[in-house]
Amino acid sequence: MSIARAGTPQLIDHRWGLYTYKVPIPRLSLNDTALLVIDVQERLLPKIADRQRLVTNCAILLQLAGVLDLPYLVTEQYPTGLGRTADEVTAAMPDPSRRIEKTRFSAVIDLVDEHLHTWRRTNVLICGIEAHVCVLQTVLDLQATGRQAFVCSDAVSASQPDQIDPALDLMKQAGAIVTGVLSAMYELLADARHPQFQSCLKLAKLLV
Repeated sequence: MSIARAGTPQLIDHRWGLYTYKVPIPRLSLNDTALLVIDVQERLLPKIADRQRLVTNCAILLQLAGVLDLPYLVTEQYPTGLGRTADEVTAAMPDPSRRIEKTRFSAVIDLVDEHLHTWRRTNVLICGIEAHVCVLQTVLDLQATGRQAFVCSDAVSASQPDQIDPALDLMKQAGAIVTGVLSAMYELLADARHPQFQSCLKLAKLLV
């Protein structure tokens, strides 16, 4: 699937009449966004940097999905060996049945792809672990399939902290947007008159 992005032609060389296209930065919108929580599992967490921040912010994103009626999926990498999703994250899921098991590092497996297609969602808000493995490969695959990944940098982490920034840089090079949970929340709301604004404000105060 390929998504064309419109741009405004901008003259860059008056001598030769050369033009380039200034492409608008992709934006989050309620009717085109899904949340994907990647592999926040109990046996992976002990070695994860800032793990409590990661867990809390992923849980808040799931609560946000419930408040704003965003479709979401939670993936689990080889749960037989790595355990199930952390309790705090599971408790925040409006529908615990939306867990998908996988063995591929990328979360863009057939079942996830089918859900995104059925929901008609091309923007995917991303959180989870590990930044340089499953998160990175998921983002690269989303971009390669014409979707737009939005990565919450305060809701991704890794067992090796020095791997996080290079992974985020590579995601940006692939066209992903690196954002934060609070920024994504307000971008999805768009207007303080949104009927769920006060509920989201309460979630914002819980961010770590």
